[in-house]
Amino acid sequence: MEINKIYNENCLDTMAKMPDNFIDLTVTSPPYDDLRTYNGYSFDFENVAKELFRVTKKGGVLVWVVGDATVKGSETGTSFRQALYFKEIGFNLHDTMIWHKNNPTPQIKTKRYTQCWEYMFIFSKGSVNFCNYIFEDCLHTGKKTYRGGDSEFRKQSSDGKKSVITQTNNTKILKNLWTTNVGTAVANEFTKKHPATFPEQLANDHIISWSNENDLVYDPFMGSGTTAKMAILNNRKYIGSEISAEYCKIIEARIKECGGLFFNSFETEMSNEAGT
Repeated sequence: MEINKIYNENCLDTMAKMPDNFIDLTVTSPPYDDLRTYNGYSFDFENVAKELFRVTKKGGVLVWVVGDATVKGSETGTSFRQALYFKEIGFNLHDTMIWHKNNPTPQIKTKRYTQCWEYMFIFSKGSVNFCNYIFEDCLHTGKKTYRGGDSEFRKQSSDGKKSVITQTNNTKILKNLWTTNVGTAVANEFTKKHPATFPEQLANDHIISWSNENDLVYDPFMGSGTTAKMAILNNRKYIGSEISAEYCKIIEARIKECGGLFFNSFETEMSNEAGT
């Protein structure tokens, strides 16, 4: 099948064209719990999950960003059920990460604190092949630390033995709680037409973490095209599925905006009827 292409169709139709063990990395945020209309489309979660397992390479990764709606006073728990189902069909739950939204919508008289995060479930098909770690600066860069106390006066631990003095490194592996703004994609007349533009920084950081240059990155719910754009900018190949022809126009504009390095025409075989 053609790569570096957006398929204007149901993702199940796209994945049906793929051989087994085909995709290095999937990065996606599906439409969940009817929180937004997404042009009236919904999806068959269980069949999508099974196909994602089939097409993912051994050692490959699926990044599934999802949250829960509150219905009749209770959170749905959709995220938990989906995570358990992915495990049931063979994925490993490699890491449960959190996307902390730096600028969430304020809560208004709901007897709850403002909801400011979503899950980023990291699933793998077997053991993860590799991780290109992202590092952050250490708070105590260049300082000496002591086991048994952080004061230089505490040269001995409680059992009377000498404490081990270590030199703090300049950097450390980034924590699995990532903070970024909502909708950090470039705001223009196209992205504003999508109800939930995926943050570019999140897509970027997952792509560089779980794939290498020239790897194939897939998004079954491409939406406004963030995954494709960041794949291009990081020298990855991509495939995307997007059932909405209107959203495909947004994707086209964004891909052209970043240089159109791998841009091809959209598939137009799919009608505009709501998919599964």
